[in-house]
Amino acid sequence: MRTAVHADALSARDASVRLGGRVVWEHLDVAIASGEFVAVLGPNGAGKSTLVNAVLGLVSLSAGTLSVLGGRPGERNAEIGYLPQRRSFDPALRVRGVDVVRLGLDGDRWGLPWPGRARRAEAQRRVEEVVHLVGADAYAERPVGEVSGGEQQRILIAQALVRRPQLLLLDEPLDSLDLPNQSSVAALVSRICHDEGVTVVMVAHDVNPILPYLDHVVYLGRGGAVCGAPADVITSEKLTRLFSTPIEVLHASDGRLVVVGQPEPPAYHAHRHQH
Repeated sequence: MRTAVHADALSARDASVRLGGRVVWEHLDVAIASGEFVAVLGPNGAGKSTLVNAVLGLVSLSAGTLSVLGGRPGERNAEIGYLPQRRSFDPALRVRGVDVVRLGLDGDRWGLPWPGRARRAEAQRRVEEVVHLVGADAYAERPVGEVSGGEQQRILIAQALVRRPQLLLLDEPLDSLDLPNQSSVAALVSRICHDEGVTVVMVAHDVNPILPYLDHVVYLGRGGAVCGAPADVITSEKLTRLFSTPIEVLHASDGRLVVVGQPEPPAYHAHRHQH
């Protein structure tokens, strides 16, 4: 059974993080409402994964406040589904996809008997439910190392969903997938977000596969962050102000966005980065 839903899934006020004496980001003001699909964007080194770690309580703020599901970071991790940056499975791995999903439910009890026949049956039903939810029925019984990258991502999303989280954190889940699989997984995540009422925060390198589905974006830069609807945030004016250097947002004929500029300091090293 779900616990109470909070009006704001995430709320940061003047938040800053320093690591090794370096400011990763500062003056971060973000509000993400429950049930929204939000992308966290920014060039390499902007601190996107650091934000995810701060939400999980793995990185402490150096200033400001951060509320997660109405509590302090780390307090409500049991209500958060988390998919870290993509890891590949050894093709020889014989563990089935359905077993990977089950680890999300009872991996912390590995080696211990699941209490009671009724509880075991309930757990099995839940695993089957999320496998079906992500459309993995056809290959969930196969060794996970034998299925495609897109199929593996669906299995891992099912694992993150199996405990019925209120918040789903996805750290670059589309990385290394081909374009058809990127679009397919993006559509799946959007459906889960709105049909299941799960707040989704996705770190993304390329916003285009998820752009049609997003409610808001958080764009990180050395000037802090800008947060809002994609059309309001990903503009030449907003990004130029964020990076304090000329940035141009181009709209391709197929609707895709191209962000061109030279953000400094060297942490934002790409002369041209494309979302």
